[in-house]
Amino acid sequence: MKSLKGKVAVVAGATRGAGRGIACILGEAGATVYCTGRNSRARPNTEPPFAGRPETIEETAEMVSARGGVGVAVRCDHLEERQVAALFKRVGREQGRLDVLVNDISEGEMHEWKPFWQLSLDKGLRALRHGVHTHVITTRYAAPLMVAGKGGLVVEIGDGDALYYRGNLFYDLVKINTSRLAYAWAEELRPHGVAALAVTPGFMRTEVVLEHFGATEENWREVAEKNSRARGMGLAGSESPFFVGRAVAALAADPNVLEKSGGLYGSWTLAAEYGFTDTNGERPNWWAYFSENFPQMVGARPNTAFRWRLERVADAERPAAKKRRGKAAGKQ
Repeated sequence: MKSLKGKVAVVAGATRGAGRGIACILGEAGATVYCTGRNSRARPNTEPPFAGRPETIEETAEMVSARGGVGVAVRCDHLEERQVAALFKRVGREQGRLDVLVNDISEGEMHEWKPFWQLSLDKGLRALRHGVHTHVITTRYAAPLMVAGKGGLVVEIGDGDALYYRGNLFYDLVKINTSRLAYAWAEELRPHGVAALAVTPGFMRTEVVLEHFGATEENWREVAEKNSRARGMGLAGSESPFFVGRAVAALAADPNVLEKSGGLYGSWTLAAEYGFTDTNGERPNWWAYFSENFPQMVGARPNTAFRWRLERVADAERPAAKKRRGKAAGKQ
């Protein structure tokens, strides 16, 4: 893993899960990581579904420091504009720079798989506020630091590296919007040398998932084999939260990351490209596992005559290629 010593990161939503895994690996690479969230030792989060859980931002920050980085815990409700503005004012005052922003703030809802006209509007609109509005507010206040520094990386953590429909209207809107936000950030930030992209992990062995199945990081394989519900959800093909952390760290250390700006990437494809593994030395490939074990879902046809697709433009159309051609013409 390449060093990120001297780099400054903010991981929004670092209390647990992917956010914690990403913060820890950025710390392992030597970065200073501001770990934000709503569950702190002094002021616990009281909103479901995570109310009462033991993980705190202070614990995450301590894990970052234990791995060789500098962890800084900041309690922040990313729906509250003043708190977000104060967070980045503090980062600017203390560090004078911001190199990486990771938006991993969850929508915080347990979704029901019903037709949209049977879903709770209150729950659905709350999911959009928590899972999308927070990302907009956070990046709005982070971007000026990166623009001033003429560089940096914004990472949106989502679910799925394609534009298929996810079976629940509000869940789909949250996850598609995080990818679309990354694309929007990329379009506007590229002239300032700042990259933005979306990364999706596979099925993760988060604290909540392991607890749900009565498993630990040591015995999850055995549980996946014996527990039919765990098999049905794909625990056997899962990855730890540190795997997507290594994906983000690899991107943050890539001097050519601007070439990836605007894209949507899976942890498994980035692992193959950058050569990293999960903490157990394995390289899980969620899409390969999912395709083999859930072919009926992978091959499902849409109910309409259309699919939304991502398209990578030809090199000749890309800004970097145009810039290279311009330089070459100037030398003639």
